[in-house]
Parts: sequence; C-alpha cells; structure tokens
Amino acid sequence: MELNQLKKSMTDIAKIVGAMVEEKLGDRSHLEEQMRGIAKHVETMVKENLWNRGQEKIVLKLKRLANFRGDLPTYATEGASGLDVRACLEEPLTLSPGQRGLIPTGLSMEIPRGYEVQVRPRSGLAIMKGLSLVNTPGTVDADYRGEVKVIAINLGQEPILIQDQERIAQLVVCPIIQATIEDATELSETERAAGGFGSTGV
Repeated sequence: MELNQLKKSMTDIAKIVGAMVEEKLGDRSHLEEQMRGIAKHVETMVKENLWNRGQEKIVLKLKRLANFRGDLPTYATEGASGLDVRACLEEPLTLSPGQRGLIPTGLSMEIPRGYEVQVRPRSGLAIMKGLSLVNTPGTVDADYRGEVKVIAINLGQEPILIQDQERIAQLVVCPIIQATIEDATELSETERAAGGFGSTGV
C-alpha cells in the first residue's frame, strides 16, 4: 500500500470509529483526535521503513567450484544494483555474429528463500560489442545448487573475443512472490479484453 493510500485509510477509519462513538456516547471529537495521532505515528513509521529499505541486506552464499579462479563477484560502486561476475574459461572464447555460447563462472550459490538472482547483460559490453544474454534476464532459483553459467550471444557485426576473468554479466538479487493457482472457468472483464500485440497502437 502506498503512503498516501495508507494515510487516507487511517483517516477514514478515524471518521468511522468517531461516528460509532458519537452514536453511542454523543461526542467523537476526542477520539478522532487520538485516531489522527495514531495515523500520524503510522505514517512516520512507514516513511522510516521505506527510507531504510535501501540499506537492507541479505546474505548470498557463493561457493567456489573446482574450476573457479580469480575474484568473487563485487559491486562496482556503492549504489550498484548488480554484482559483476567474471568468465571462468580454460581458454578464450570467440563468438561469431549471431553465435551463442555457455560461459561458466565457477560459482554455485545459496539464495535465501523468497529471492532469486537475475543474470543480466552488462551495458558497456552491449553497446560497445553487441554482447548480450539470450534469456535476459536469466533466473537462478533459490533451490538451485549447480554452477551458474551465462548464456551469451553476439548481436554485433564482428566476432567477440571473451577472455578468462572478463566481467561478463551482472547478478541482481530480487525478491519474488509465488502464486497460488486457481483453476477458473471465468475471468473478470476489462475494457482491453483480449487485445494483444499492437492493440493500443504503435
């Protein structure tokens, strides 16, 4: 719930409770004032919680496999969203235009339940060389314990040489929500209905 919605809900609750008290006791001004104070307190707590969310951290366990060399993934800057992960190659790999390649990282990981790790392209490699990922973003599930590998593709016009220990992708930790599936025979109607590709114009 957004902050403005929360404030409105608390105000509405104060009015409803005040009306109930007025009906029973004949005076609701004092109770409404108390409810407004509670609403203000809740607003302050929500603001502080939202502000501090950016400082929350979880533990991502990384296991160095037998083929691992070099440094563990790191954040390039203090405010970076993704951890730079490096290629772990026995020998350089060349991708021709349009060619795909599976690049090992030498790492497996333990992700906290309720999170995933997304494997995303690095913007510098994308714009300068045309190197991207086939399944972007790739997903590493919380219960996967195998080696994390990067499915790279050359979308450029020239061959791309990937060296061992080159920063090849970035890993972004993201929260996920699992859905409860309901087998439905009817769905709610919307103005859009079944309008799909291009239905809103180009």
